[in-house]
Amino acid sequence: MNTPLPLMSVGPSPARRSILIRRVRLFVAATITYNVIEAVIAISAGRVASSTALIGFGLDSVIEVASAAAVAWQFSGPDHERRERAALRIIALSFFVLAAYVSVESVRALVGVDRAEHSTIGLVLAAVSLAVMPVLSAAQRRAGRELGSASAVADSKQTLLCTYLSAVLLVGLAVNSLFGWWWADPSAALIIAAVAVKEGREAWRGDTCCVPGAALRSPADRSDANGSTDGCCTTDTR
Repeated sequence: MNTPLPLMSVGPSPARRSILIRRVRLFVAATITYNVIEAVIAISAGRVASSTALIGFGLDSVIEVASAAAVAWQFSGPDHERRERAALRIIALSFFVLAAYVSVESVRALVGVDRAEHSTIGLVLAAVSLAVMPVLSAAQRRAGRELGSASAVADSKQTLLCTYLSAVLLVGLAVNSLFGWWWADPSAALIIAAVAVKEGREAWRGDTCCVPGAALRSPADRSDANGSTDGCCTTDTR
């Protein structure tokens, strides 16, 4: 009886790889541009309204720019695969910095050091970001998975985290404006900080994406050292 041959890991063709790299660069450029604008508006509005949540959201945008810039640097030359580890470390550190800042500011808000006033600009900004960020994150994640780039997928998670922060900010500002529940935003932000730590650890270990063609292999082959399977190993049909 003939023994079936194992499926081989097959990456994208050179032409397809070139297209994917251009897409990643485009998504990174769009992410940087949007986040620079977002940071300026959020920090300015946060100072006016004395809102630590808005200021923290603006600083998250700055961190997102740093993360996207790391990916842009990685793909700026022909040796981008060799640069991946350094890019992942930068992204991981950006997650940790974000988690630390959000945690400190949330605790400060909970003990009553700072309480935000109503901010129409903040509400509009959070709503727009909630609509824009998931689109950028999903597009970069698909390209990063097909390309087999852990750093591109890690940066897409950073963008997705910004989506969560947008939702938290929107709910927090709205609830504070409508009902005066000032504690809602910092409480939810602490959960976001915990998620940021988790994503930072995964980026530091390089557990954010599988190699090209991983979807062709068996679940056992796709398991990591801890026996778990990574989301990148599944075929993204969306």
